Amino acid sequence: MTTYLLAGGGTAGHVNPLLATADELRRRDPAATIIVLGTAEGLEARLVPLRGYELVTIARLPFPRRPGRAALGFLPRFRSTIAGVADLIVKRNIDVVVGFGGYAAAPAYLAARRTRVPVVIHEANARPGLANRLGARVTPFVAVVFEGTPLPHAVLTGLPLRREIAQLDLDALRPEALTMFGLDPLRPVLLITGGSLGAQRLNHTVRDSFAHVIQAGWQILHIWGDKDDLVDPNVDGYVVLRYCDRMDLAFAAARLVVARAGAATVSELAVLGLPSVLVPYAVGNGEQRVNAHDLVSAGGAILVDDDAFTPEYVRGPLIALLRDSERIAAMADSSGHVGIADGEARLADLIQRALPRA
Repeated sequence: MTTYLLAGGGTAGHVNPLLATADELRRRDPAATIIVLGTAEGLEARLVPLRGYELVTIARLPFPRRPGRAALGFLPRFRSTIAGVADLIVKRNIDVVVGFGGYAAAPAYLAARRTRVPVVIHEANARPGLANRLGARVTPFVAVVFEGTPLPHAVLTGLPLRREIAQLDLDALRPEALTMFGLDPLRPVLLITGGSLGAQRLNHTVRDSFAHVIQAGWQILHIWGDKDDLVDPNVDGYVVLRYCDRMDLAFAAARLVVARAGAATVSELAVLGLPSVLVPYAVGNGEQRVNAHDLVSAGGAILVDDDAFTPEYVRGPLIALLRDSERIAAMADSSGHVGIADGEARLADLIQRALPRA
């Protein structure tokens, strides 16, 4: 019996690919043991147990970016965490460690090296995070979502997607989706989403200019996320959700999407063939702009800088796009030629190639 340790978490961008991979491994081998390593603060603390997997938590240890008291205390705590994970690997007879980045991944990679257990890395972003840059030094098994991701031994697998997204029939599900969200079946839907945590720029811009979208004959499904404290104006044609557990229905309802350019969002839009306006998050190492490159180059999306996504943009270019049904249809067709729908199967194949080394 094979025992897997899947490490990662934090946001939906890490947790959902991890869970999709776990589901694929369990589908292939129902007798396998799958353990997830994460933190108590991340989204995995809620979603992993709900999916029926065992969750083992470790301390959330942000890597210090500059010298100081935090840096002095980091190293002994980090070493202690590695030792704890190594002990878990030995006691539970882990055969392979699969990391998805985030706070839990780096200790898992180093613990696996210490215990001589093979490591498989999945990097979702076009610009790798620190944990996966570190982990790629200890394994030849590296999976990436975007061509050109600068990691050694990189193999293009795409993003492991939830089955309800990868196999989603937009047209078949649309009537149920419109009913679920209380939307008018005679008017097209603009979906706004900033991911599980929300996006303040998107939220406030749309909140201040939604009337122009409604006047253009559209309606809005707006997923605010957990971190923004806006008030629902309770206006007909403007449906607000704090969090959406049925993103398959949200996508099925939409004719156009305005979103951040996280790896998961870009991958899902491409697989589903949904046209989009992508507004990359301006903070970080710029990975979201790079994530969007292939989809924008193919003509499936429009890229807008964060500081340019204003009410003036909505009243001008966005309204012009909403009134151009032919352009939206062409974008949808272009988007559908970019996506990889079987990322979880490709990653599971790579994991199984690593197993003989266990």
